[in-house]
Amino acid sequence: MINMTDGRPSRLIARFSLPLLAGNVLQQMYNLVDSLVVGNFVGKEALAAVGSTFILNFLLTSLFSGLALGITIVVSQFFGAGNRDKIRATIDTAYVTAIAGAIPVTLIGLAVTRPLLHLVNTPAGATMEMSATYLSILFIGMIGTFGYNLNAGLLQGLGDSVSSLVFLAIATVLNIVLDLVFVVSFGWGVAGVAWATIISQMVSFLLGAVFIVRKLRLTTLHPSELRFEPAILGEAIRIGLPTGFQNMLFSLGTMAIQRLINGHGPAFMAAYSISGRIDSLAFMPIASFSSAVTTFTGQNVGAGKLDRVRRGFRATHLMSGAICLTVSLAVTLSAGFLMSLFTPDPEVIATGVGVLHRLMPTYVLLSVLFITNSVLRGAGESAWPFAASLTSFLIVRMPSAYLFNWLFGKGEIAWCYGFGWIFGIMIAVPRYLSGKWKQRYQGNAEI
Repeated sequence: MINMTDGRPSRLIARFSLPLLAGNVLQQMYNLVDSLVVGNFVGKEALAAVGSTFILNFLLTSLFSGLALGITIVVSQFFGAGNRDKIRATIDTAYVTAIAGAIPVTLIGLAVTRPLLHLVNTPAGATMEMSATYLSILFIGMIGTFGYNLNAGLLQGLGDSVSSLVFLAIATVLNIVLDLVFVVSFGWGVAGVAWATIISQMVSFLLGAVFIVRKLRLTTLHPSELRFEPAILGEAIRIGLPTGFQNMLFSLGTMAIQRLINGHGPAFMAAYSISGRIDSLAFMPIASFSSAVTTFTGQNVGAGKLDRVRRGFRATHLMSGAICLTVSLAVTLSAGFLMSLFTPDPEVIATGVGVLHRLMPTYVLLSVLFITNSVLRGAGESAWPFAASLTSFLIVRMPSAYLFNWLFGKGEIAWCYGFGWIFGIMIAVPRYLSGKWKQRYQGNAEI
């Protein structure tokens, strides 16, 4: 475990980010392998089904993911303060909440699968049936998804970004093997990749839980011995619930854009699905630095070292921005090759290249927005990152997608992303620079 309250911030954040980056790569392998397998062994309808259902799954897990982030920040602050008893109570509370929360989300997800698919204008026939099958199976394995992300967040808050990487690496290899067995050997199609995903995630969850119990000795798996503290859950909700609502609203906005995309047919859907996978890979350095600076901020706030938060903010922006510019250029120059890895269809490839050429030039804006929001959240601020993201994703991005489609044609929809990020930055960055986020911990502080 890494104590981020002492030492050079840039070195600590970079060191912590590397395992997170590797973990994000492996996490994306779940969806990437699914897309590669179905795109090459099943067809573009199956590829469209796998890609277009992601946001629907994300919608129903958004509130819990926000709560998980809140628990991560609470743990990091207790760790910075050196309060081991409260760390254990937070972990116990997190497990109780996760187990209790997974069941209703699973049931709700299964009940609304087809209505949601109709809502986003999923084409009738094979694409609809495969989408329903894939999404339903993912909901059945929701406890594994919740559990893995919860373990990763808890370990991250404790300054351990390596252990969850090991568990995820094992699960990723298992996922690849099961994908090939279920789809290529057994011929199960999209159902095969879905079963492979949830089995692998459950394995990762169980490995992480055993590690926390036996190695770190911070909790127990005996239900009668778990300590549930409503006050800790309340603090996690205060910090994380706005992010959960933000993710839910983001999902609704993305569903509206997905409906627009789906209206242009399977080839256009497949192109956006593939470009979305490539986008996810390009986003991973930003996500890794964002997670690292959240933990860094939480630990230093807990230790009362607010001056180190400012140093970490600047260092993370420089590192993330430099890598983001490099990755964006690389993706732009190799867009055609990257698209061809997923499909031989020339129409899909050409459309996907157009999407990436419009998305990547504005990508550094996403880095600025995410890093700033992460620092504010790590300090216990939740309302302003919520407002920035809400404005960026829902108020600006969704309407502008339809506007660009109407004014300039479907090929220009992707400009809506960068346009939205600008407005988010205009809210988040001034809030950080104002220094008002420090008032919860220190009456008067200089930037």
